[in-house]
Amino acid sequence: MFDRFDFIVDAMEKHMDESYTVNIQAFYELLGPELTQSEGMFSFGWWLWPIGRYVERYGNQDWQASLAFLKELTKRFTGEYAIRTLLREHPQEVMDELIEWSLDDNVHVRRLASEGIRIRLPWSQKIYVCLTESERYVTILTNLKDDPEKFVQKSVGNNLNDLYKDDPEMADEIIAQWRQTPTSNAQEWIIKHGRRNQTKERVQ
Repeated sequence: MFDRFDFIVDAMEKHMDESYTVNIQAFYELLGPELTQSEGMFSFGWWLWPIGRYVERYGNQDWQASLAFLKELTKRFTGEYAIRTLLREHPQEVMDELIEWSLDDNVHVRRLASEGIRIRLPWSQKIYVCLTESERYVTILTNLKDDPEKFVQKSVGNNLNDLYKDDPEMADEIIAQWRQTPTSNAQEWIIKHGRRNQTKERVQ
């Protein structure tokens, strides 16, 4: 599948403008309407995948323009792969922006703030920004720990589950900090989802 996307991106590079920034501005015209529901991006926005792949490949040529574009792309499709390219080169600046996104009114923007920083995002190389930018990482997850949308809750829980495999003490510390504040059904579900493999190991 990704070979097919890369074949399209190769053609885009060959036939589009030499300026990455010019091309990003042109992509805005292709996005179409925002998704009206929390899930369904892979069903209804799949045709935008080559555009996300293009940003994933060349995004650091103008990382600020790329970041602004991904905020709009994720409202129609996912930007979780492309944003990792930006995080590798500009971790502090991008994480600061993701902190703002974690408070956004749009569920897809909030979800990207979490999903893009997972250590083990499926179909993607590992990224350890949660460890190198731990304070910012904790802020993002804490902002989302009571999110009402299951779509976001699942992403935060998966973040914790990923973290348990590399730094279980940090994962436990995050949850301990949360326990010092009033809980919610969302928070309890996230913690349970994040600890699911830990529970299995104790049972075995």
